[in-house]
Amino acid sequence: MASVGFYHLTKTSLDQALPALLTRTMQVKEHGLVLCKDDQQVKLLTEALWRVTHPVWLPHGCHTSKHQDISPEWQPIWLTVFEENLNEAAFLFVVKGQSSISLSPFKRVFDLFDGNDEQAVQQARERWRSLKQDGHELTYWKQTDKGWEQGGK
Repeated sequence: MASVGFYHLTKTSLDQALPALLTRTMQVKEHGLVLCKDDQQVKLLTEALWRVTHPVWLPHGCHTSKHQDISPEWQPIWLTVFEENLNEAAFLFVVKGQSSISLSPFKRVFDLFDGNDEQAVQQARERWRSLKQDGHELTYWKQTDKGWEQGGK
């Protein structure tokens, strides 16, 4: 079973929070797959990753790239709308709550949701119940003024 962390965004937007989590992914020498809602979200998050300069540049690719020579299997971070683990990532980042992808190939799953959107919060609670029933190890993280704080299960 996968270890699934629910990340309740309350202080920053997704395009601000995701680079920090992907930086940590790179620091532990893992690959990340970012499963997006649509091509527009892929574009916005790709642009956010290109702007990251501290503490490290985040090498990445996406299925919407104009560069035909980008191979997903070479990318440490791959952004896509397709539920295929083309870069053999160990970490899955699910944004905007969508996913029916099998979690079994992943060491960790990061479910990021907007805490300022009541519908997103309700949908996250539903995903929590479903994943708990399926036997996954779940943790809950909420943003505070000092960073991420782990909450109760």
